[in-house]
Order: sequence, then structure tokens, then C-alpha cells
Amino acid sequence: MSDRFIVLSGCSGGGKSTLLEELSRRGHATVEEPGRRIVQEELATDGEALPWRDLAAFARRAIVMALADRKAMRDHPGPVFFDRGLIDAASALEAHSGEPVLAPLATQHRYNASVFLTPPWPEIYTGDPERRHGFEAARAEYERLEKVYQALGYETIILPKVSVAERADFVLARL
Repeated sequence: MSDRFIVLSGCSGGGKSTLLEELSRRGHATVEEPGRRIVQEELATDGEALPWRDLAAFARRAIVMALADRKAMRDHPGPVFFDRGLIDAASALEAHSGEPVLAPLATQHRYNASVFLTPPWPEIYTGDPERRHGFEAARAEYERLEKVYQALGYETIILPKVSVAERADFVLARL
């Protein structure tokens, strides 16, 4: 387990990336969401590993990328904030395909015991070319992830619906 590796997860469009940017601005090490990076790469090359084309291929790529992200940050001396990560990707693959990948990966690659979840927040949710699913799909994803993290023994901390600066203060105070 790496207590230094802190996950920001939860509802798609709930403000994770904005919070990550604020934590980075404050001098903390951060790792961008694997899914967004994959979508950008796949769109640029007309690839197929997109969640709306081939969710299994997308999730497998996200697992590989999340493992590489963890490896790249293993020697970083301080806390590292991850916008999603391995558990999000593995749970998506398992929920979609039934492949039993979550438990082995989650057991071998632990994060900080506290996971911060962005709740569904319709007032800030927006779709874009990289986020094509609607709010109800984002809400369902949130509910699945909240259950997954709790079942894996993580303490799920729901982020308040406040400004990004207040959210960053909240996260840092809880650690």
C-alpha cells in the first residue's frame, strides 16, 4: 500500500480534474485521469479504444496506464494525487465484461485508505467531445464506484459541493 497515493474518484463531471489542477497549483504532485488521456489519443488517431466504441479495450488501456502512473510516481517523496486510477479502470472492466480483474489488482496495488469522491452535481456537469455520456450514466458510475471502494476497505469521503479552493482545503485538512 502507498499511503502517499491519494485517489480522487466519483462522479464523472463532478469536478475531479478541476480539483486536481488546484492541488497542482498549490505545489502537490498530481496524475491526470488515464481515461481522458486515452480518449484524447484515440480521437487524435481515429482509434477504437473509446468507451463508446469498445469499453473493454478502453478499460484495459486504462489499467495499463494506471499501473504505469503508479510506477512512475513510486519514488516521489510526498503525496501524489490521482484523478481516478487503477481501481476505477479495473471496476469498469469487470462491470462491463465480467472479467475478474478488480480483486487481484486492488489487493496488490493499494492507495491511501481515504478515497475522495466527487458526488453527482448536476449544476456543474457538462458533456464534451471526450465525455459523451449523460448525467444519469455518470450518477450510476458514481454509485458503482462508491460501493466498490467501500467493499475494498477504503474510507470513502464525499467532497462537499463548494468552491474548488474550499474543496482543496477540505482534502488537505482530511489528510
